[in-house]
Amino acid sequence: MNDNPQLAMAPPRTHVGVPGWLRQNLFATPANTVLTILVIWLLLMAIPALIEWGLIKANFTADSAQECRETGGACWAFIVEKHRLILFGIYPYDEQWRPLVASLILIALIYMSCLRRFWKPSLALVWTVGLVAFWILMRGGVFGLSLVENSRWGGLPLTLMLSTFGLAFAFPFGVLLALGRRSELPAVKAICVVYIELIRGVPLISLLFMSSVMLPLFMPEGFSIDKLLRAQIAIIMFAAAYIAETVRGGLQAIPKGQYEGAESIGLSYWQTMRKIVLPQALKVVIPPLVSIFISLFKDTSLVVIIGIFDLTQAAKAALADAAWRGFSTEAYLFIAAIYFVFCYSISRYSQSLEKSLNRDYRT
Repeated sequence: MNDNPQLAMAPPRTHVGVPGWLRQNLFATPANTVLTILVIWLLLMAIPALIEWGLIKANFTADSAQECRETGGACWAFIVEKHRLILFGIYPYDEQWRPLVASLILIALIYMSCLRRFWKPSLALVWTVGLVAFWILMRGGVFGLSLVENSRWGGLPLTLMLSTFGLAFAFPFGVLLALGRRSELPAVKAICVVYIELIRGVPLISLLFMSSVMLPLFMPEGFSIDKLLRAQIAIIMFAAAYIAETVRGGLQAIPKGQYEGAESIGLSYWQTMRKIVLPQALKVVIPPLVSIFISLFKDTSLVVIIGIFDLTQAAKAALADAAWRGFSTEAYLFIAAIYFVFCYSISRYSQSLEKSLNRDYRT
């Protein structure tokens, strides 16, 4: 007879390790078992066909569309031929190193902002210098760079700019709206409620149309706002309303005792919000905030409806070439991969940040 209680209480082998994981996650119930078998069957049917089309029969070096079609697989030679048009739009061909460097600068700034060791006041200065460098590289007109009007900007740099600037300005605006909606001042609360409900009640595409078509009608004669700037303002307004409601949910989750404790030690309203309430509220709403960020990054593709050359419009321009028509699947898979890389990176970072903050909270 075994006198060791730990050995006596050991779980069955079917409940631990790989068999236990499979049993718990894939075959826990008859319904789960049927779904697992169905998914496995679909994967066995789809994956070999995709590999054959995308790799085995694919053509990476064809000089013409006809040569690509002869293989019967994917024509990645089309992406090789048109990748610069897709990535940089109609930006002058000989100057496309500038949007490439500008995009790398913006990505580097975002990466630095994700590392906690850079969360210092000097980061604001780094962002200022980086954004100035981005603007100089894209527009030119100084330091010997030729002037390129923003009507010729497009592709990945434009998508990154719209989403980055949109989030950078929408986030603080949304936080202020959330605080205003919970304000005890009736006028401030009413203004914030009307704004949030009005903006959240219409789709982004309608705001883009209004900013592009209707806004110029209300401008004084002889005064105009650039189309790209109007689209950026519409994106900021739209994102701020959704961020405000998410942050408001986080504020409501904070116990009343936190406010009372801050008041008891003599903190002002803004000190209470900055040092006690907002850090806790924002930590609570990290997952929904990240969902908003990912949605906004993808929704920048809607600017195509007002004639701005984002990634989607650049792909359409590449497909318009008569010599390379008929490869829309490859083009959209290419830009889908770009969107996936950025969105997946944001999602993974949010998960690591959430775990890190929870660990800090426990300690």
